Amino acid sequence: MLKRTPFFDIHIENNAKIVPFAGYEMPIQYKGVISEHNTVRNQLGIFDVSHMTQIIIKGENAKKLVQKITTNNVLKLLKFDVQYSCMLNKDACIIDDLLVYKVDEDEFMLVTNASNSEKDLKWINENNHEFKCSVEDITSHSALLAIQGPKSLVFLQNFTDFDLKKIQYYKFKRVKFMNFDVIISNTGYTGAGGFELYFDKEAAIEILNNLLNHKTKPELAGLAARDTLRLEMGYCLYGNDIDETTTPLEASLSWIVKFENDFIGRDKLESQKIVGLKRKLVGFILIDKGIPRKDYEIFDSNNQKIGIVTSGTMSPSLNKSIGMGYVNIKESNVDNYIFIKIRNKLVKGMIVKRPFYVK
Repeated sequence: MLKRTPFFDIHIENNAKIVPFAGYEMPIQYKGVISEHNTVRNQLGIFDVSHMTQIIIKGENAKKLVQKITTNNVLKLLKFDVQYSCMLNKDACIIDDLLVYKVDEDEFMLVTNASNSEKDLKWINENNHEFKCSVEDITSHSALLAIQGPKSLVFLQNFTDFDLKKIQYYKFKRVKFMNFDVIISNTGYTGAGGFELYFDKEAAIEILNNLLNHKTKPELAGLAARDTLRLEMGYCLYGNDIDETTTPLEASLSWIVKFENDFIGRDKLESQKIVGLKRKLVGFILIDKGIPRKDYEIFDSNNQKIGIVTSGTMSPSLNKSIGMGYVNIKESNVDNYIFIKIRNKLVKGMIVKRPFYVK
């Protein structure tokens, strides 16, 4: 049976199109993808992302456990820092990508993908034996809203006395927000700027209604707009661009891999680094007409298959077809021409630097 977030009734009231997503009934759109996308990119929009898994790890060895299971350098985190990272299996392939929140010296919160909830918890617990930490999934007790867009700070400031300008990028604070205890994090998945708010689900309806009823009249945005926004920034989506067949080096995520630490999968990743990559995740734009979609084949100028599309869309901000995919390493250079097979026709494109959209 599909789960529902605490905001489900509000989605229905706002004429959301509801679809199954990662085990939940989630709003894919309200007024329309392009409208919601542009509203977030230029103003602000509100996303319900309460389906994201939230895991609390506590104990005197919490730091050691989180460092063991994630690739980035947890040891550098200060209290109230956030870090993007990933968990690898023993073959150095990506179990999940996630955010690491340092709540205290002996407490961390991991925010992972909803579709990987059971797998992630199992993996964490399997590697917790020697550390004996407390591991708790608090998702069912929590609510999570992403308020994204260039006007989000000014808007949210109406509801708290805490100066939100003091929360720097990839930092968070616990504040009083509408008299509720809320974690406000300067993070997001849109590249439009903004914040993510974590709070008890009992406060969910009141908080969202107060936000929506403000004189600013912010709009709700669905998962479809979240996807087009993240793709314009070249952000990876688990299940599309990264999964348990891809390594962070292949996915151009080497910046979240710190080899000085002893994390699971490090040895295999070091070997791949020495031997060299056979393929790489690249971004591309289409020169000819067409829209690339997941699993479309990629060819070179000699009609040889060189890769596969992992994500693609028509960019509302750029009015161009954009996408990402894995190609043979020798074909992965920026400005290299490629061809996407769309309905048995080869459509010309070019590899470009990410992000696709720059303010």
